[in-house]
Amino acid sequence: MASRPTIGVLLLQLGTPDAPTPEAVRRYLREFLSDRRVIDLSRAVWLPILHLIVLRTRPRASAALYQKVWTPEGSPLLVITNRQAALLEARLAAAGTSARVVTAMRYGEPSIASVVSKLAADGIDRWLAFPMYPQYAGATTGSSLERLFEIARTLRVVPSIRVVPPYFADPHYIGALAAVARESVASLPQPPERCLLSFHGLPKRYATEGDPYPDHCEATTRGLADALGWRGTAIEMTYQSRFGREEWLQPYTDKTLEAIGRERARVAVMSPGFTADCLETLEEIGLRGAEQYHEAGGPAFHRIPCLNEHPAWIDAMAAIAARELAGWTG
Repeated sequence: MASRPTIGVLLLQLGTPDAPTPEAVRRYLREFLSDRRVIDLSRAVWLPILHLIVLRTRPRASAALYQKVWTPEGSPLLVITNRQAALLEARLAAAGTSARVVTAMRYGEPSIASVVSKLAADGIDRWLAFPMYPQYAGATTGSSLERLFEIARTLRVVPSIRVVPPYFADPHYIGALAAVARESVASLPQPPERCLLSFHGLPKRYATEGDPYPDHCEATTRGLADALGWRGTAIEMTYQSRFGREEWLQPYTDKTLEAIGRERARVAVMSPGFTADCLETLEEIGLRGAEQYHEAGGPAFHRIPCLNEHPAWIDAMAAIAARELAGWTG
């Protein structure tokens, strides 16, 4: 009993459907799009739209997209995050820190509630919440932490909880991004003339009301551009995945790719805000984005993978976790 870990590290991810089917996607979207931090419109306005329009039309189309990227092991996001958890747990153990590292999804499974229940049942009473969103947004980090605290406060014994703060400019994170980008681009016959750093979008209104997300994205872009030091390659920031009719943060990734295609410039696209490849990177960028670019006349498109299980990222995760665990270990 004395050798059992008392520390749990929760890798908080947004979530994924259980299967690439309309039924599974509908369940996922119902939970995701019911979150007030994601869609903050009046419930009287939004819920009829969600249930009468979105959940009747979007699941089938989204399921078809998931089918393009689904792996024999399951959802890419879940598979990769589980591997990251296992690698981080081993890396911490090698450094003398006994901790259980688990994946916890804000929407879908394994849910935050199920993970919390298991940690509590196993007597793990010191938790480090490690959001897999380097840049803070209320709809991602905020929502995940809110849910974690809601569940934790219902326990008979409320655990001690620490939270990894936004690490959008952390040298370990920036260094891991640079390592992945360099290795990926080194395989190309010619270097890209343009490099887009595509972040998930957010309604512009959210930023106007105080969400620091675009500031964090800009800081990541500056840090990565400095770390790469690429000459002859223009590095710029864009936003993808807009939804609905409301204005979102700009410039938009898809429109920018079309413009670069018309310029006949070689392009590479990286998604620094995603720590694991998922639908938004594999399909939206790697398939649809490439198609939009080529249809506009672009000659050479390259998608730089996410951090995934790259050793530099596992090292970075371990360094960030060790820093936040100070005083609980050793």
